[in-house]
Amino acid sequence: MSIAIMCSGGDAPGMNPAVKKFVDYAYEKGLQPYLIYDGLEGLIDGRIKKASYKDVAGIMHLGGTIIRTSRSKRFYEYAYREQAYQNLKKEGIDSLIVLGGDGSFRALDIFHKEFDIRFVGIPTTIDNDIYGTQYCLGVDTALNVIRDALDKIKDTASAFSRAFVVETMGRECGYLAAVSALTSGAEICLIPEMEFDKKSAEKRLQKEIVAGRRYLLAVVAEGVEKTEATKEWIEKSFGLETRVSVLGHIQRGGNPTVYDRLMAFEFILKSVDYLQDNAKTNKVIVYNAGRFDFLDIETVVQNRYTISPHILSGLKHLD
Repeated sequence: MSIAIMCSGGDAPGMNPAVKKFVDYAYEKGLQPYLIYDGLEGLIDGRIKKASYKDVAGIMHLGGTIIRTSRSKRFYEYAYREQAYQNLKKEGIDSLIVLGGDGSFRALDIFHKEFDIRFVGIPTTIDNDIYGTQYCLGVDTALNVIRDALDKIKDTASAFSRAFVVETMGRECGYLAAVSALTSGAEICLIPEMEFDKKSAEKRLQKEIVAGRRYLLAVVAEGVEKTEATKEWIEKSFGLETRVSVLGHIQRGGNPTVYDRLMAFEFILKSVDYLQDNAKTNKVIVYNAGRFDFLDIETVVQNRYTISPHILSGLKHLD
């Protein structure tokens, strides 16, 4: 069996440890590993290479992905998908591991149904917004990057008696903002999944300011689109000089944490084994309550991820 790995969509810390473990484990299992560069675009253009140990030496600690990634409008067209298939066929590749999110899985599901290609998707996104799994590769590193930023922002907020509004990534999912707010001791958190009780927050925080509170930290998920509005509300309601910090793409970078590295290994080992043991598959590997499983792609892409009620309950204590 010849097997290839590719990254698709947004990059995430943990991709490089996954690529390295993929090459090492494929050779251990007697398989020929291939690397697909530049995601779906590279698949269309035939940027496919037999992998060697040298290709993946010394990449464990690196953020991003050495095989790069992309989003592809061309892949929506059948002619380009057929071209991608011919590129795989020329190399004798019949199995794919895809590091990506639900958009990538949708694309590969169509590809699988049209051509004789098996694949396993590994949920890889800092947004942690893929249905059916509690954990996506890269999210632990992103949370630690945010945690470091928030800790430093609190230092300057307290020194100047200011308020800070910090915007996190996550698209329409508020997971990063919610967990970061809870673990940083933020006073305010806005996420798409929960209505923010402004009146209750005003009452609580005005009382705390009278009692001596001199700074505030608000964490706002980008999906609510209320970062500037939150700044204006804080200045008007509490009279605090307020600054905005949009963390942006630093959340995608950085050395993968130990946890992300270990999870990358486990995702790869189980995905390679699954592809070897199943003649036809288009599954996504998921992780819940300490256990790995494989879900049908339709189940993953046709349902919406929801944040754990336990996390949402924790946010209510901020109000």
